[in-house]
Amino acid sequence: MNYKQLSGYLISGAQIFSAVLLTMSCCLPGLFAQAGGYLLRPARVFDGHELHQDWEVWVAGSHIQAAGPGLKVPAGTAVVELPGLTLMPGMIEGHSHILLHPYNETPWNDQVLVESEAERVVRATLHLQRSLQAGITTLRDLGSEGAGYADVGIKQALEKGLITGPRLLVAGRAIVATGSYGPKGFAPHFQPPLGAQPADGHDGLIRVVREQIGHGVDFIKVYADYRWGPQGEARPTFSLEELQLIVQTAASSGRRVVAHAATAEGMRRATLAGVATIEHGDGGTPEVFALMAEKGVAYCPTLAASDAILQYRGWQKGRQPEPPRIQQKRASFRAALAAGVPIVFGGDVGVFPHGDNVRELELMVAYGMSPLAALRCATSGNAALLGLPDRGRIAPGLLADLIALEGDPTQQPSALRQVKWVMIGGEVVSE
Repeated sequence: MNYKQLSGYLISGAQIFSAVLLTMSCCLPGLFAQAGGYLLRPARVFDGHELHQDWEVWVAGSHIQAAGPGLKVPAGTAVVELPGLTLMPGMIEGHSHILLHPYNETPWNDQVLVESEAERVVRATLHLQRSLQAGITTLRDLGSEGAGYADVGIKQALEKGLITGPRLLVAGRAIVATGSYGPKGFAPHFQPPLGAQPADGHDGLIRVVREQIGHGVDFIKVYADYRWGPQGEARPTFSLEELQLIVQTAASSGRRVVAHAATAEGMRRATLAGVATIEHGDGGTPEVFALMAEKGVAYCPTLAASDAILQYRGWQKGRQPEPPRIQQKRASFRAALAAGVPIVFGGDVGVFPHGDNVRELELMVAYGMSPLAALRCATSGNAALLGLPDRGRIAPGLLADLIALEGDPTQQPSALRQVKWVMIGGEVVSE
Protein backbone atom coordinates (compact mmCIF):
# COMPACT_ATOMS: atom_id res chain seq x y z
CA MET A 1 0.00 0.00 0.00
CA ASN A 2 1.47 3.37 -1.02
CA TYR A 3 1.15 6.70 0.76
CA LYS A 4 -1.72 7.96 -1.44
CA GLN A 5 -3.72 4.80 -0.81
CA LEU A 6 -3.09 5.03 2.94
CA SER A 7 -4.08 8.70 2.95
CA GLY A 8 -7.24 7.84 1.07
CA TYR A 9 -8.18 5.23 3.64
CA LEU A 10 -7.46 7.63 6.50
CA ILE A 11 -9.54 10.37 4.91
CA SER A 12 -12.39 7.96 4.21
CA GLY A 13 -12.24 6.70 7.80
CA ALA A 14 -12.29 10.26 9.13
CA GLN A 15 -15.25 11.10 6.92
CA ILE A 16 -17.17 8.05 8.10
CA PHE A 17 -16.37 8.85 11.75
CA SER A 18 -17.51 12.45 11.23
CA ALA A 19 -20.74 11.24 9.65
CA VAL A 20 -21.36 8.94 12.60
CA LEU A 21 -20.79 11.80 15.05
CA LEU A 22 -23.12 14.03 13.06
CA THR A 23 -25.81 11.37 13.03
CA MET A 24 -25.45 10.77 16.78
CA SER A 25 -25.53 14.48 17.54
CA CYS A 26 -28.78 14.79 15.59
CA CYS A 27 -30.36 11.83 17.36
CA LEU A 28 -28.92 12.56 20.82
CA PRO A 29 -28.48 16.33 21.02
CA GLY A 30 -28.08 16.30 24.78
CA LEU A 31 -25.01 14.08 24.47
CA PHE A 32 -23.03 16.54 22.34
CA ALA A 33 -24.68 19.96 22.15
CA GLN A 34 -25.16 20.45 25.87
CA ALA A 35 -21.74 19.56 27.22
CA GLY A 36 -22.01 22.45 29.69
CA GLY A 37 -25.52 21.47 30.70
CA TYR A 38 -28.54 23.73 30.98
CA LEU A 39 -29.25 26.92 32.88
CA LEU A 40 -33.00 26.93 33.45
CA ARG A 41 -34.71 30.30 33.89
CA PRO A 42 -38.36 29.96 34.93
CA ALA A 43 -40.62 32.58 36.48
CA ARG A 44 -40.82 30.60 39.73
CA VAL A 45 -39.17 27.58 41.33
CA PHE A 46 -40.90 25.22 43.74
CA ASP A 47 -38.02 23.31 45.34
CA GLY A 48 -40.12 20.55 46.89
CA HIS A 49 -40.79 22.58 50.03
CA GLU A 50 -41.21 26.26 49.18
CA LEU A 51 -41.83 28.56 46.23
CA HIS A 52 -39.06 30.95 45.15
CA GLN A 53 -39.05 33.92 42.80
CA ASP A 54 -36.11 34.80 40.51
CA TRP A 55 -34.33 31.49 40.96
CA GLU A 56 -32.29 29.72 38.32
CA VAL A 57 -31.36 26.04 38.20
CA TRP A 58 -28.17 24.70 36.64
CA VAL A 59 -28.25 21.12 35.39
CA ALA A 60 -25.16 19.29 34.10
CA GLY A 61 -25.15 15.61 33.30
CA SER A 62 -27.99 13.81 35.04
CA HIS A 63 -27.99 15.92 38.19
CA ILE A 64 -28.76 19.37 39.52
CA GLN A 65 -25.57 21.33 40.14
CA ALA A 66 -26.90 24.52 41.69
CA ALA A 67 -30.13 26.40 42.38
CA GLY A 68 -30.74 29.97 43.44
CA PRO A 69 -30.66 33.55 42.17
CA GLY A 70 -27.96 34.83 39.80
CA LEU A 71 -26.04 31.60 39.23
CA LYS A 72 -22.55 31.63 37.66
CA VAL A 73 -22.23 28.78 35.15
CA PRO A 74 -19.46 27.61 32.79
CA ALA A 75 -19.17 28.82 29.22
CA GLY A 76 -21.07 26.58 26.83
CA THR A 77 -24.00 26.13 29.17
CA ALA A 78 -27.26 26.31 27.19
CA VAL A 79 -29.74 28.83 28.59
CA VAL A 80 -33.34 27.58 28.59
CA GLU A 81 -35.88 30.33 29.08
CA LEU A 82 -39.13 29.17 30.68
CA PRO A 83 -41.06 32.46 30.79
CA GLY A 84 -44.15 32.51 32.96
CA LEU A 85 -43.67 28.90 34.07
CA THR A 86 -43.14 27.27 37.45
CA LEU A 87 -40.21 24.82 37.60
CA MET A 88 -40.49 22.03 40.15
CA PRO A 89 -39.37 18.46 40.82
CA GLY A 90 -41.09 15.83 38.72
CA MET A 91 -44.00 14.25 40.56
CA ILE A 92 -43.67 10.84 42.19
CA GLU A 93 -46.76 8.66 41.72
CA GLY A 94 -47.18 6.36 44.70
CA HIS A 95 -49.82 3.88 43.54
CA SER A 96 -50.21 2.83 39.93
CA HIS A 97 -50.87 -0.26 37.81
CA ILE A 98 -49.26 0.30 34.45
CA LEU A 99 -50.57 -3.04 33.17
CA LEU A 100 -54.21 -2.05 33.79
CA HIS A 101 -56.45 0.41 31.98
CA PRO A 102 -59.80 1.87 33.13
CA TYR A 103 -62.45 -0.67 34.09
CA ASN A 104 -65.14 1.17 32.14
CA GLU A 105 -63.13 0.28 29.02
CA THR A 106 -62.52 -3.39 29.86
CA PRO A 107 -63.52 -5.15 33.13
CA TRP A 108 -60.67 -6.27 35.36
CA ASN A 109 -61.51 -9.95 34.86
CA ASP A 110 -61.23 -9.60 31.08
CA GLN A 111 -57.94 -7.74 31.31
CA VAL A 112 -56.49 -10.61 33.37
CA LEU A 113 -58.06 -13.50 31.43
CA VAL A 114 -58.59 -12.28 27.85
CA GLU A 115 -55.97 -9.68 26.99
CA SER A 116 -52.62 -11.19 26.01
CA GLU A 117 -49.52 -10.28 27.99
CA ALA A 118 -48.09 -8.78 24.80
CA GLU A 119 -51.08 -6.46 24.47
CA ARG A 120 -50.83 -5.49 28.12
CA VAL A 121 -47.14 -4.65 27.79
CA VAL A 122 -47.84 -2.48 24.74
CA ARG A 123 -50.56 -0.69 26.70
CA ALA A 124 -48.17 -0.25 29.63
CA THR A 125 -45.61 1.39 27.34
CA LEU A 126 -48.21 3.92 26.23
CA HIS A 127 -49.30 4.44 29.83
CA LEU A 128 -45.74 5.30 30.82
CA GLN A 129 -45.45 7.86 28.02
CA ARG A 130 -48.69 9.54 29.10
CA SER A 131 -47.57 9.61 32.72
CA LEU A 132 -44.25 11.21 31.83
CA GLN A 133 -45.93 13.85 29.67
CA ALA A 134 -48.20 14.60 32.63
CA GLY A 135 -45.18 15.35 34.83
CA ILE A 136 -44.71 11.99 36.57
CA THR A 137 -40.99 11.21 36.61
CA THR A 138 -41.05 8.35 39.16
CA LEU A 139 -43.82 5.79 39.49
CA ARG A 140 -44.40 3.08 42.10
CA ASP A 141 -46.29 0.22 40.46
CA LEU A 142 -48.20 -1.94 42.91
CA GLY A 143 -48.77 -5.24 41.19
CA SER A 144 -48.85 -6.69 37.69
CA GLU A 145 -52.41 -8.05 38.13
CA GLY A 146 -51.99 -11.35 36.34
CA ALA A 147 -49.11 -10.35 34.07
CA GLY A 148 -46.41 -12.14 36.08
CA TYR A 149 -43.17 -10.20 36.19
CA ALA A 150 -43.87 -8.13 33.08
CA ASP A 151 -43.46 -5.02 35.23
CA VAL A 152 -39.89 -6.05 36.06
CA GLY A 153 -39.15 -6.46 32.35
CA ILE A 154 -40.67 -3.08 31.54
CA LYS A 155 -38.50 -1.48 34.20
CA GLN A 156 -35.42 -3.09 32.68
CA ALA A 157 -36.42 -1.84 29.21
CA LEU A 158 -36.70 1.68 30.63
CA GLU A 159 -33.27 1.44 32.23
CA LYS A 160 -31.78 0.29 28.92
CA GLY A 161 -33.33 3.25 27.10
CA LEU A 162 -35.50 1.08 24.87
CA ILE A 163 -38.66 2.95 25.88
CA THR A 164 -39.38 6.31 27.48
CA GLY A 165 -41.18 6.83 30.74
CA PRO A 166 -40.87 7.56 34.45
CA ARG A 167 -38.41 5.72 36.65
CA LEU A 168 -40.14 2.59 37.93
CA LEU A 169 -40.40 0.82 41.27
CA VAL A 170 -42.23 -2.50 40.88
CA ALA A 171 -43.93 -5.10 43.05
CA GLY A 172 -44.26 -8.01 40.63
CA ARG A 173 -47.09 -10.44 41.35
CA ALA A 174 -48.15 -9.31 44.88
CA ILE A 175 -49.07 -11.84 47.59
CA VAL A 176 -52.56 -12.99 48.60
CA ALA A 177 -53.94 -15.64 50.94
CA THR A 178 -55.22 -18.76 49.22
CA GLY A 179 -58.86 -18.38 48.21
CA SER A 180 -58.97 -14.63 48.63
CA TYR A 181 -58.31 -13.20 45.17
CA GLY A 182 -59.79 -13.24 41.67
CA PRO A 183 -60.80 -13.80 39.04
CA LYS A 184 -63.65 -15.69 40.74
CA GLY A 185 -67.00 -17.17 39.74
CA PHE A 186 -65.79 -20.23 37.81
CA ALA A 187 -66.73 -23.89 38.21
CA PRO A 188 -64.68 -25.66 40.92
CA HIS A 189 -63.01 -27.94 38.37
CA PHE A 190 -61.56 -24.92 36.52
CA GLN A 191 -58.73 -22.97 38.10
CA PRO A 192 -58.25 -19.63 36.28
CA PRO A 193 -54.98 -17.69 36.40
CA LEU A 194 -55.02 -15.31 39.36
CA GLY A 195 -54.18 -11.63 39.52
CA ALA A 196 -51.68 -12.23 42.34
CA GLN A 197 -49.62 -15.05 43.89
CA PRO A 198 -51.19 -17.09 46.71
CA ALA A 199 -49.12 -18.18 49.70
CA ASP A 200 -49.82 -19.25 53.28
CA GLY A 201 -48.04 -20.23 56.44
CA HIS A 202 -44.42 -20.16 57.50
CA ASP A 203 -42.67 -22.07 54.73
CA GLY A 204 -45.01 -20.98 51.93
CA LEU A 205 -44.70 -17.27 52.68
CA ILE A 206 -40.93 -17.36 53.04
CA ARG A 207 -40.60 -19.20 49.72
CA VAL A 208 -42.87 -16.80 47.80
CA VAL A 209 -41.31 -13.64 49.25
CA ARG A 210 -37.86 -14.93 48.34
CA GLU A 211 -39.05 -15.99 44.90
CA GLN A 212 -40.39 -12.51 44.18
CA ILE A 213 -37.18 -10.93 45.43
CA GLY A 214 -35.24 -13.23 43.13
CA HIS A 215 -37.31 -12.05 40.17
CA GLY A 216 -36.22 -8.45 40.79
CA VAL A 217 -39.07 -6.70 42.61
CA ASP A 218 -38.28 -3.50 44.49
CA PHE A 219 -40.68 -4.22 47.36
CA ILE A 220 -43.26 -6.77 48.43
CA LYS A 221 -46.98 -6.06 48.22
CA VAL A 222 -49.36 -8.07 50.40
CA TYR A 223 -53.15 -8.07 50.61
CA ALA A 224 -53.83 -7.83 54.34
CA ASP A 225 -57.56 -8.11 53.69
CA TYR A 226 -59.88 -8.76 50.79
CA ARG A 227 -63.54 -9.07 49.84
CA TRP A 228 -64.05 -12.67 50.99
CA GLY A 229 -66.46 -12.27 53.90
CA PRO A 230 -69.77 -14.23 54.10
CA GLN A 231 -71.56 -11.41 52.26
CA GLY A 232 -68.64 -10.47 50.03
CA GLU A 233 -67.45 -7.83 52.47
CA ALA A 234 -63.77 -7.11 53.13
CA ARG A 235 -62.24 -9.18 55.93
CA PRO A 236 -58.62 -9.75 57.07
CA THR A 237 -56.72 -12.50 55.28
CA PHE A 238 -53.32 -13.06 56.90
CA SER A 239 -52.71 -13.39 60.63
CA LEU A 240 -50.48 -10.91 62.41
CA GLU A 241 -47.78 -13.59 62.64
CA GLU A 242 -47.92 -14.23 58.88
CA LEU A 243 -47.65 -10.52 58.10
CA GLN A 244 -44.70 -10.18 60.48
CA LEU A 245 -42.99 -13.08 58.71
CA ILE A 246 -43.46 -11.38 55.33
CA VAL A 247 -41.99 -8.13 56.67
CA GLN A 248 -39.04 -9.90 58.31
CA THR A 249 -38.22 -11.94 55.21
CA ALA A 250 -38.37 -8.90 52.93
CA ALA A 251 -36.32 -6.81 55.36
CA SER A 252 -33.47 -9.32 55.28
CA SER A 253 -32.97 -8.35 51.62
CA GLY A 254 -33.30 -4.61 52.32
CA ARG A 255 -36.84 -4.40 50.95
CA ARG A 256 -39.98 -3.00 52.49
CA VAL A 257 -43.58 -4.22 52.44
CA VAL A 258 -46.68 -2.43 51.16
CA ALA A 259 -50.09 -3.58 52.40
CA HIS A 260 -53.45 -3.39 50.68
CA ALA A 261 -55.86 -2.94 53.60
CA ALA A 262 -59.40 -1.57 53.60
CA THR A 263 -60.61 -2.74 57.02
CA ALA A 264 -59.64 -1.38 60.41
CA GLU A 265 -58.46 -4.83 61.54
CA GLY A 266 -56.43 -5.45 58.39
CA MET A 267 -54.82 -2.04 58.82
CA ARG A 268 -54.11 -2.71 62.51
CA ARG A 269 -52.41 -6.04 61.80
CA ALA A 270 -50.37 -4.60 58.93
CA THR A 271 -49.26 -1.68 61.08
CA LEU A 272 -48.18 -3.88 63.96
CA ALA A 273 -46.36 -6.15 61.50
CA GLY A 274 -44.18 -3.22 60.37
CA VAL A 275 -45.26 -2.49 56.80
CA ALA A 276 -44.05 0.76 55.25
CA THR A 277 -47.32 1.97 53.73
CA ILE A 278 -50.99 1.04 53.83
CA GLU A 279 -53.02 1.43 50.64
CA HIS A 280 -56.72 2.42 50.48
CA GLY A 281 -57.70 2.35 54.19
CA ASP A 282 -61.39 2.94 53.51
CA GLY A 283 -62.43 1.66 56.94
CA GLY A 284 -59.71 3.39 58.91
CA THR A 285 -60.69 4.63 62.37
CA PRO A 286 -59.13 7.34 64.56
CA GLU A 287 -57.65 4.58 66.72
CA VAL A 288 -56.01 2.83 63.78
CA PHE A 289 -54.65 6.08 62.36
CA ALA A 290 -53.24 6.99 65.79
CA LEU A 291 -51.43 3.63 65.81
CA MET A 292 -50.10 4.25 62.29
CA ALA A 293 -48.81 7.67 63.33
CA GLU A 294 -47.13 6.13 66.37
CA LYS A 295 -45.44 3.43 64.29
CA GLY A 296 -44.51 5.74 61.41
CA VAL A 297 -46.61 3.85 58.85
CA ALA A 298 -47.66 6.01 55.89
CA TYR A 299 -51.11 6.07 54.29
CA CYS A 300 -51.89 6.07 50.56
CA PRO A 301 -55.65 6.81 50.42
CA THR A 302 -56.26 6.29 46.65
CA LEU A 303 -59.17 8.73 46.71
CA ALA A 304 -59.36 8.93 42.92
CA ALA A 305 -59.94 5.18 42.51
CA SER A 306 -63.10 5.21 44.61
CA ASP A 307 -64.26 8.38 42.88
CA ALA A 308 -63.78 6.79 39.45
CA ILE A 309 -65.30 3.38 40.24
CA LEU A 310 -68.48 4.86 41.64
CA GLN A 311 -68.88 7.05 38.58
CA TYR A 312 -68.44 3.95 36.41
CA ARG A 313 -71.32 2.41 38.39
CA GLY A 314 -73.62 5.32 37.66
CA TRP A 315 -72.96 7.98 40.30
CA GLN A 316 -73.42 11.39 38.69
CA LYS A 317 -70.85 13.40 40.57
CA GLY A 318 -71.92 16.97 41.25
CA ARG A 319 -75.56 16.20 40.50
CA GLN A 320 -76.28 13.43 42.99
CA PRO A 321 -75.48 13.12 46.71
CA GLU A 322 -72.17 11.49 47.61
CA PRO A 323 -72.47 7.70 48.00
CA PRO A 324 -71.67 6.25 51.45
CA ARG A 325 -68.33 4.96 50.17
CA ILE A 326 -67.24 8.48 49.22
CA GLN A 327 -68.42 9.83 52.57
CA GLN A 328 -66.43 7.10 54.35
CA LYS A 329 -63.37 7.81 52.22
CA ARG A 330 -63.55 11.52 53.04
CA ALA A 331 -63.92 10.75 56.77
CA SER A 332 -61.00 8.30 56.83
CA PHE A 333 -58.74 10.77 55.00
CA ARG A 334 -59.59 13.54 57.44
CA ALA A 335 -59.02 11.20 60.38
CA ALA A 336 -55.56 10.35 59.01
CA LEU A 337 -54.74 14.05 58.63
CA ALA A 338 -55.94 14.77 62.17
CA ALA A 339 -53.77 11.95 63.54
CA GLY A 340 -50.67 13.23 61.74
CA VAL A 341 -50.23 10.13 59.58
CA PRO A 342 -47.72 10.68 56.72
CA ILE A 343 -49.66 10.79 53.44
CA VAL A 344 -48.50 9.19 50.19
CA PHE A 345 -49.71 10.70 46.92
CA GLY A 346 -51.02 7.80 44.85
CA GLY A 347 -54.35 7.40 43.10
CA ASP A 348 -54.46 3.74 41.98
CA VAL A 349 -53.92 4.92 38.41
CA GLY A 350 -55.05 2.31 35.93
CA VAL A 351 -58.46 2.21 37.55
CA PHE A 352 -58.76 5.62 35.88
CA PRO A 353 -56.68 6.85 32.91
CA HIS A 354 -52.92 7.05 33.07
CA GLY A 355 -51.81 10.65 32.71
CA ASP A 356 -54.72 11.84 34.86
CA ASN A 357 -52.65 11.42 38.05
CA VAL A 358 -53.40 14.95 39.26
CA ARG A 359 -56.95 13.82 39.91
CA GLU A 360 -55.73 12.39 43.23
CA LEU A 361 -54.11 15.67 44.31
CA GLU A 362 -57.26 17.59 43.46
CA LEU A 363 -59.30 15.27 45.68
CA MET A 364 -56.75 15.45 48.49
CA VAL A 365 -57.29 19.22 48.51
CA ALA A 366 -61.06 18.88 48.16
CA TYR A 367 -61.08 16.51 51.17
CA GLY A 368 -59.18 18.86 53.45
CA MET A 369 -55.45 19.10 52.65
CA SER A 370 -53.88 22.43 51.67
CA PRO A 371 -52.58 22.77 48.10
CA LEU A 372 -49.03 23.28 49.37
CA ALA A 373 -49.16 20.19 51.56
CA ALA A 374 -50.54 18.12 48.68
CA LEU A 375 -47.78 19.37 46.38
CA ARG A 376 -45.16 18.41 48.94
CA CYS A 377 -46.70 14.93 49.10
CA ALA A 378 -46.24 14.54 45.35
CA THR A 379 -42.58 15.57 45.48
CA SER A 380 -40.37 15.67 48.58
CA GLY A 381 -42.91 13.80 50.71
CA ASN A 382 -43.16 10.75 48.48
CA ALA A 383 -39.39 10.79 47.97
CA ALA A 384 -38.88 10.51 51.73
CA LEU A 385 -41.65 7.98 52.37
CA LEU A 386 -40.71 5.71 49.47
CA GLY A 387 -36.99 5.73 50.30
CA LEU A 388 -35.80 7.88 47.37
CA PRO A 389 -33.33 10.42 48.81
CA ASP A 390 -31.91 11.30 45.36
CA ARG A 391 -35.06 13.01 44.02
CA GLY A 392 -38.20 14.94 44.92
CA ARG A 393 -36.45 18.25 45.59
CA ILE A 394 -34.47 20.86 43.68
CA ALA A 395 -31.09 20.91 45.35
CA PRO A 396 -27.46 20.30 44.31
CA GLY A 397 -26.57 16.66 43.85
CA LEU A 398 -30.11 15.39 43.24
CA LEU A 399 -31.42 13.89 40.03
CA ALA A 400 -32.46 16.41 37.39
CA ASP A 401 -36.00 15.08 37.11
CA LEU A 402 -37.83 18.37 36.55
CA ILE A 403 -41.04 19.72 35.07
CA ALA A 404 -42.28 23.20 34.17
CA LEU A 405 -45.93 24.20 34.10
CA GLU A 406 -48.24 27.15 33.83
CA GLY A 407 -49.66 28.67 37.00
CA ASP A 408 -48.79 28.30 40.68
CA PRO A 409 -49.40 24.75 41.96
CA THR A 410 -48.83 25.84 45.56
CA GLN A 411 -52.14 27.68 45.30
CA GLN A 412 -54.13 25.52 42.89
CA PRO A 413 -53.45 21.82 42.15
CA SER A 414 -55.18 22.09 38.77
CA ALA A 415 -52.09 24.01 37.58
CA LEU A 416 -50.38 20.60 37.52
CA ARG A 417 -52.54 19.76 34.51
CA GLN A 418 -50.64 22.40 32.50
CA VAL A 419 -47.26 20.67 32.20
CA LYS A 420 -45.35 22.21 29.28
CA TRP A 421 -41.81 20.87 29.69
CA VAL A 422 -40.30 17.70 31.14
CA MET A 423 -36.69 16.73 31.91
CA ILE A 424 -35.60 13.37 33.29
CA GLY A 425 -32.01 12.60 34.21
CA GLY A 426 -30.85 15.88 32.68
CA GLU A 427 -32.41 15.16 29.28
CA VAL A 428 -35.34 17.14 27.93
CA VAL A 429 -38.01 14.63 26.90
CA SER A 430 -41.03 16.85 26.32
CA GLU A 431 -41.35 20.53 25.42
